[in-house]
Amino acid sequence: MKTDAKDKLCVALGADHGGFYLKQELVTRLQDDYEILDLGADSYAPDDDYPDFVVPVIKAVISGEAQRGVLVCGSGVGACIVANKVPGIRACLCHDVYSAHQGVEHDDMNILCLGARVIGVELAAELVTTFLKARFSEEERHRRRLQKTRDIEKQSFLVDRDKERGA
Repeated sequence: MKTDAKDKLCVALGADHGGFYLKQELVTRLQDDYEILDLGADSYAPDDDYPDFVVPVIKAVISGEAQRGVLVCGSGVGACIVANKVPGIRACLCHDVYSAHQGVEHDDMNILCLGARVIGVELAAELVTTFLKARFSEEERHRRRLQKTRDIEKQSFLVDRDKERGA
């Protein structure tokens, strides 16, 4: 029995040229079970840049428009770096099933990053499904660690380099 669209988990997906074809396949595989926000790329363009497709996914997750996000680039690394620049985003590069669920269960990961040049379609689909089915444990030790992460996000680690050099 199909669930009503309003009951489905909303997932934002984004990819640059390196992840474009894998993202397209994931959209096709996920659309029956999840509400999908396909935030680009809409066509293969070899000169596009991954930050341009990471930002819309971040915005969808931070605003609550989507409950989770999936980012795909060539290695997954660039997308992960950009996503983690934003407070409230906990993006992880996962190429194994354990990390895909444990990242949610222990660390409340909200964006999964994948490398289309690293893994195949079948593993990617398994990872995304595992990630989307996982839930944060709410255990005290995990909540405590998550709060410490949130506290770090509030701090400024910018250093005045002139002061640091004694100038």
